[in-house]
Amino acid sequence: MGPFYCPADRQVHLETSFFQELDQRFGAPGDFARAYVVAHEVGHHIQTLTGVSERVSAAQQGVSKAQANALSVRQELQADCNSRVWGHYAACRGLVETNDVEEGLRAAAAIGDDRLQRESQGRVSHESFTHGSSAQRVE
Repeated sequence: MGPFYCPADRQVHLETSFFQELDQRFGAPGDFARAYVVAHEVGHHIQTLTGVSERVSAAQQGVSKAQANALSVRQELQADCNSRVWGHYAACRGLVETNDVEEGLRAAAAIGDDRLQRESQGRVSHESFTHGSSAQRVE
């Protein structure tokens, strides 16, 4: 299933085999690639604490699946942004090494909806995106 944030218990749940997949299947190895994924999930915790998750969930009620997915994409991209804020402050504290940023960006590109759909279905369906394209996640 991979890493996820559960708002009910306010915990980040990590499946360590995902990190092996990130490295081997998706070609995004490195400790900072893993840190990006964890920081993204912590970004969802921030969304829960600030009420963003609740507002998105409410906005998804009574709209089409494509509209609900579009809202999900925006929420996921905000979690990506939150992870970058952490990355910035880690860099300010001298915790980021030379290739770390590239590792994080490679991971973001590797788990974009377009890449995952192309790999699993052989085609891309933009209206079913839930996390954003590789380009959006890198941006």
